[in-house]
Amino acid sequence: MVVSAAIAAAFALSACAPAGSNAAADYGNAAEPASENVAATPGATADPSATGAPDPDATAPPAAANAAPKLSEEEATEKLSGSKVARMGKVVVNEKGFVLYRFDKDGNKPAKTNCVGDCAEVWPPALTNDGKPTLKGVSSDLVGTVTRADGSKQLTLKGWPLYTYVGDTKPGSWKGQNVNGTWFVIQPDGAKNLTCLPKISKPVAPPADDSAGDSAGDSSDAGGTGSDYSY
Repeated sequence: MVVSAAIAAAFALSACAPAGSNAAADYGNAAEPASENVAATPGATADPSATGAPDPDATAPPAAANAAPKLSEEEATEKLSGSKVARMGKVVVNEKGFVLYRFDKDGNKPAKTNCVGDCAEVWPPALTNDGKPTLKGVSSDLVGTVTRADGSKQLTLKGWPLYTYVGDTKPGSWKGQNVNGTWFVIQPDGAKNLTCLPKISKPVAPPADDSAGDSAGDSSDAGGTGSDYSY
């Protein structure tokens, strides 16, 4: 009976893992985790809806100096579509077909992003110029933006900031599901998709950086001591 239960559990996990992945080794573990979670202090932005007569002697608000440059078509997320993928079901994808995620350590009331530094390299935020992506199968009432510390605008769904995952190498992949127990595929209504919940895995490392190559190698030998890989 014990052997039969183990076989059944193994089968269930493989059926739940993304197509083409090795449920035991490939799911969300294509690389060693990054050596350090770089924290940043979120910046404050001015409230454009503030009331009162303007002060003629006032200087420009600090946020104006930190305004992010206009994004190119390649950098901006220009479309959000409700879709379905095998084994997972309802998801939201961008214009390239990549699945979008939400992060439990962010906030949605109000919208707040806590994924910065290395985290944003592993989980690229869905950035926008005007906060008005083309929508298909996603209600416009649920779509908004949040201003990041660098002044860029990130799309939100029901208040949750949206991200892709560098571990997803092809459209429709969802290897970011349940990474660190805090990252989840987001549904068109903004809720977590828990249809398939593989065991918790570590995030992949940030994209290679020549200047940081040696230090990243040293940290992997240390077995992760001193880093909580919180993203």
